[in-house]
Amino acid sequence: MKSKVTLLKHLKCFEIYQNDLKTKRAVERNIEIIGEAMSRIRKENSKIEISNSRKIVDVRNRIIHGYDSVSDDVIWGIVIRNLPVLQKEVEILLNE
Repeated sequence: MKSKVTLLKHLKCFEIYQNDLKTKRAVERNIEIIGEAMSRIRKENSKIEISNSRKIVDVRNRIIHGYDSVSDDVIWGIVIRNLPVLQKEVEILLNE
């Protein structure tokens, strides 16, 4: 039951995200910033292991340079799947 509630919550938030240009741009901008930071981390210390770091940098590049359009579904997938994992990994690294 909890997963259905979570799914409905994500769908409602996605609907809000899709229909609010200011929110979309803010989310995209934050992914750009995260992607730039990830790129710098990878250059500075390639031994730091962060899941999907290459994908995060690639999405940042697609947003910044306008290579193809990045769909709302892709951005939202990053928000609900990748960012929570990234947050946990960064917290672990900061506590080392």
